[in-house]
Amino acid sequence: MTGGRRALIIANGEYDNPGLSALRSPAADAEALAEVLADRAVSEFDVQVVRDETAHVIAGRVEDLFADSAPDDVLLVHFSCHGLKSESGELFFAARNTRPERLASTAVPADFVQRCMRMSRSRSIVLLLDCCYGGAFSQGVAVRATGEANVLDAFPGGGFGGRGRAVITASNSIEYAFEGDQLADDHARPSVFTSALVDGLRTGDADRDEDGWIALGELYDYLFDSVRERNPNQTPSRDIEMQGELYLARSRRRRIKPSPVPADLRAASEDPNMFTRLGAVTELQRRLTSENLSVAIGAHEVLTTMAQTDIRHIAEAAELARAEARVRAESEVVRFGEVVRGTRPAARVRLGGPPIARACHFASSHSWLRVTEDGDGAEISLELSELGAFDGRITVTGPTGEVVVRVEGQVVAEPTPVPVSRPEPAPKFVPPVETVAPSPKFDPFDVAASVLAFAAAVYLVPISFALSHSMEDFFEDGGWTVMPLVVFATAAGILMLLPNTRRMAGPGALCGLALLSVIPSGPVLLVLTDGCLLAGAVCALIAVRRDRSSRLGLGKPRDGLAIAALVAGAAGTAGLVAEAVELLDYSSSRADEAAIYLVVSVVLLIGTLLGVLLRPAAFGVAFLGGVAGGGIVMVCMLFSTLPSSSSVTGAGWGIALGAVLTLAVVAGFAARKANG
Repeated sequence: MTGGRRALIIANGEYDNPGLSALRSPAADAEALAEVLADRAVSEFDVQVVRDETAHVIAGRVEDLFADSAPDDVLLVHFSCHGLKSESGELFFAARNTRPERLASTAVPADFVQRCMRMSRSRSIVLLLDCCYGGAFSQGVAVRATGEANVLDAFPGGGFGGRGRAVITASNSIEYAFEGDQLADDHARPSVFTSALVDGLRTGDADRDEDGWIALGELYDYLFDSVRERNPNQTPSRDIEMQGELYLARSRRRRIKPSPVPADLRAASEDPNMFTRLGAVTELQRRLTSENLSVAIGAHEVLTTMAQTDIRHIAEAAELARAEARVRAESEVVRFGEVVRGTRPAARVRLGGPPIARACHFASSHSWLRVTEDGDGAEISLELSELGAFDGRITVTGPTGEVVVRVEGQVVAEPTPVPVSRPEPAPKFVPPVETVAPSPKFDPFDVAASVLAFAAAVYLVPISFALSHSMEDFFEDGGWTVMPLVVFATAAGILMLLPNTRRMAGPGALCGLALLSVIPSGPVLLVLTDGCLLAGAVCALIAVRRDRSSRLGLGKPRDGLAIAALVAGAAGTAGLVAEAVELLDYSSSRADEAAIYLVVSVVLLIGTLLGVLLRPAAFGVAFLGGVAGGGIVMVCMLFSTLPSSSSVTGAGWGIALGAVLTLAVVAGFAARKANG
């Protein structure tokens, strides 16, 4: 595109004279057309908009545009207003101050616009007329335009001295008229002509030959077909006098010319040996994913031929390769749900697959469904004013196929705001009374769970010392390993009694702690402790079940802390498995201990996963903390049984201990975040 490009959009929808009905479309026309012409991805016009101005202002802007032009400039003028014809047959464009009985002094004469065009130095002038036309009237006399009075008669050709000009009108003849002092046809509908013009430029559908450019002739052909399709009673017309093509905009609908595949690959695709042809399919499939679209479409054509003509085995392989490049959208249904009338909601349609599958253009089924294409898809927006359900289609077409995306939802009225009543002033000051939200009542199962947790902790203290004859034996024989369990069981019992934690945090912590207690390990005397913890966990779950204010369930990982917890759980599992392998390498007689390591690793991983997924979050985080506490206890117990041999490094145990400690820290941060 060479030379300057300037566009003047004149939109008059409001009129001082009551005889000229207001038009809804000009304001919307001006906004939509200005947006698409100023879009650097589509065109490069410097756009000026004149909206609801008087006749002398409009005439001045028109004259300035044509007078201040150079030969290489492209000038575009768009009128959206009432068009009036005087009794003598002259055409005028209505301005805000237009008086139908004084057209010569209060409207913009078409003859004036014609003279400005003739005097302009520009060799490329486009005039677009989207007007409602009517006959003039004199006071007390109704006058209508008669028959097929052609609008283009006001802009006769010739006399441009080699300069090019084009006039395109929304309608072929005078279709609307004044009777008395009112417009006979209240033409207040949205403009079909400008809507088609904007859609053709924005979507690139006006690029009929798909060469990447929208020529003026192509644009008119598109406008003619589109307007006639939407309104069979309206016929656009044109009068174009130009040498060569005038390109108004770019288009994404550029036809991709296939690049021939290399001769050796073509020969391989036709070789009598089926294995050679099968190898050719593999190479063609690789070329199908190329960033070079010409190379990709060339490979697609050869694969299509093989899929249609080759033997079944080769044809199926070729069809499978072609399927990877088919046009496909991430979602074939876009559901907007309830849309408040007057809003303009938007959503995205993303395309998948290699570059050739994304080289598509989009077409909407309705004018209220706006599509703006980008690199990997398109943004769709709605412009709906009528209440009720809506259902539209977006057709996505590319060189390798087509897919249809449904758009559905319902337009609802804007909710009426509830008036806020002002409180009456109090007759006297009354000091506020603090109210405390009642804490949930104790459930018998809460108490039972707490008592069982305390019983497990109290029972462990004498047991741990009974297993050792002295303080030295207490540490050497592993009596100390149960002390962390005493602390965790006591903490779980306290959480089951506190008002703010006994509904979620307490049961979660107790259940997580009890999860690892089901593993048979340690002295037989610990069975009673495990039984108390398991019974306490069951009572806690029953208490949660009896509370109707919340229900346990599963959900997706919440945030980065959840991912960190999963990583820590997986690391602990890996460490325990590594230690089990090391024990088996040390001695086959240690198979039972290795099995316990494996069981603990599996339970630890399952417990971590449950803690991340359980909902409500308060229960899940507390459960994760209980699993971390139980994991610390089990890892300590397993350490006490490691053989004192130089061939057993204990590296896996060290990894497991670090992982469960990390899990405890992550659970602490998650609890702090939940409380915050």
